Amino acid sequence: MMGKQTEGGFKLEQRHGKARVRVARVWRNKPDGPHVIVEWCVSISLLSECLTAYTRGDNSDIVATDTMKNTVYAKAKECVEQVSVEDFAVLLAKHFTSLYQQVTCAIVNIVEKPWERVSVDGETHEHGFKLGSERHTTEVILEKSGALRMTSGIEGLAVLKTTKSGFEGFIRDKYTALPDTRERILATEITASWRYLYESIFSIPLKPLYFTERYLNVKKVLTDTFYGPPKEGIYSPSVQSTLYDMAKTVLKSFPDIAAVQLKMPNLHFLPVNLSNKDGTIVKFEDDVYVPTDEPHGSIQATLSRLWSKM
Repeated sequence: MMGKQTEGGFKLEQRHGKARVRVARVWRNKPDGPHVIVEWCVSISLLSECLTAYTRGDNSDIVATDTMKNTVYAKAKECVEQVSVEDFAVLLAKHFTSLYQQVTCAIVNIVEKPWERVSVDGETHEHGFKLGSERHTTEVILEKSGALRMTSGIEGLAVLKTTKSGFEGFIRDKYTALPDTRERILATEITASWRYLYESIFSIPLKPLYFTERYLNVKKVLTDTFYGPPKEGIYSPSVQSTLYDMAKTVLKSFPDIAAVQLKMPNLHFLPVNLSNKDGTIVKFEDDVYVPTDEPHGSIQATLSRLWSKM
């Protein structure tokens, strides 16, 4: 999304902002209670009526990017109670679109690092944390009118199952060397994003940490659908089929989600058998593999409700 303006027979599309503003916020609200910490990487883009900054060198309509950075820290300080990453993004977007007459739209992207509370001797530690793996993401696009587009997501959610996966019946030609199989390791690193149905800042749920809870629930639905029941699991005939089942289950489980996009690279584990010109030295019977990061299969799809706006 870019701001569009015309001048002297030319069309200018522009936006400006501050990227990768890193901020950590600690809440120590109760003297004897557990602490909470979040670490966010914030990026802000503003669409604004600042044509003269480009055409005449007049910066009087520009919001300085250093001001944007300082605003992130100030607004984090103002959050006396813990807030979700989505609510903080909305808070920033509302600030920029309401305070500055020139700003017509604010786009706020935030990535949250997964600091997780630790346990020591079986007891939850009140101020000790360790860094997890997958990251919570959000993008909020807010126009001055109050029109809203909100997306949340997950990056780096690594999952693997050692059986109940296959791939067969695919197109074969003279370049095909891959054999059919009904038994393989299935591993991927999920990047997921889901768009909410809320179209105005006035329709957002007021429940504290609503979007944090929704994030955790969506993540659980995605992983539970991937793995299947604990004992018997669930067979995956392809990454495509599993991706579709995961996205469909999210939409069926959460009525306020309009669309789900999943990126699931197929991270291959190649069976090892050692051989030389005289024949096989060792056959490993499908228990030793070479894990690979590249090249890998690339699978991506978006599933939407038919009646939702895109």
